[in-house]
Amino acid sequence: MTSLDSPDKPFVRSVLGRSDYAMIGELVPPAARVLDLGCGEGELLAWLAENKQVEARGVEISGQKVQRAIARGVSVYQGDIDQGLADYPDFAFDYVILSQTLQETHWPLQVLREMMRVGRRAIVAFPNFGHWSVRLSHLLTGRAPKTRLFPYDWYDSPNIHFLTIDDFELLAARESWTVERRICLSGETTVNALPNLMAEIAVFLIRGPGADR
Repeated sequence: MTSLDSPDKPFVRSVLGRSDYAMIGELVPPAARVLDLGCGEGELLAWLAENKQVEARGVEISGQKVQRAIARGVSVYQGDIDQGLADYPDFAFDYVILSQTLQETHWPLQVLREMMRVGRRAIVAFPNFGHWSVRLSHLLTGRAPKTRLFPYDWYDSPNIHFLTIDDFELLAARESWTVERRICLSGETTVNALPNLMAEIAVFLIRGPGADR
C-alpha cells in the first residue's frame, strides 16, 4: 500500500446507496465551499449541505434535473461543463467535485484544468476501465466490453472516454497535480493491492500548483 491509498478499511459505508459518495463525504470538510459538476438532481450536494454544512453550488446540463435539484434546496444552474467555468474566478471554491462524469465529457482535460483553476482541490471519481472484468470481456468476446461496471451497448453508452487508474495518475503527473488521496473501491470494499486491475471505481483528491497560496 502506498501513502496515497486509503487506510485499510475492508468495507465502507454508502451514502445515498453509493460508496463513492461516502468517500467524497469523508474528503470534504465541514463548511467548505463546494462546486459539484454534473450534479444531477443534487442528491450529493443536498447531503453535503445537511451533514457537512457546506456552501453548495452545482452545475448540470439537464434542465429537468436542475429543477429537481433546486427543489431539494440546493443552488444549481444549467450549464455545459465542457464549455468551461468562465463564470467563476480562480480558486472560488475549496473543493470541486466531478463524480462518475469525467468519462462522459467531450473534453476531459479541459474540464479537469478548469476544476483546478476554480477549486483549491478537486475530487474526481470515475469507473476504472482497467478492471479485470472489462479486460476479460473484451478478450473473450472480441467486442466492446459489456459488464456490470459498463452495462451499455457501444452505440447506446453515455461514456465517451475510457480511462484507467494508471491513465489518470500519468495525467496528474504530467499536469503537475499533486495526488493527496487515492481511494479505490470494488463494490463496498476498498482495494489496495493491484488497484488498476482489481478496483471498479477510483476516487482521487488532487491539488494543483499554487492552490495553497
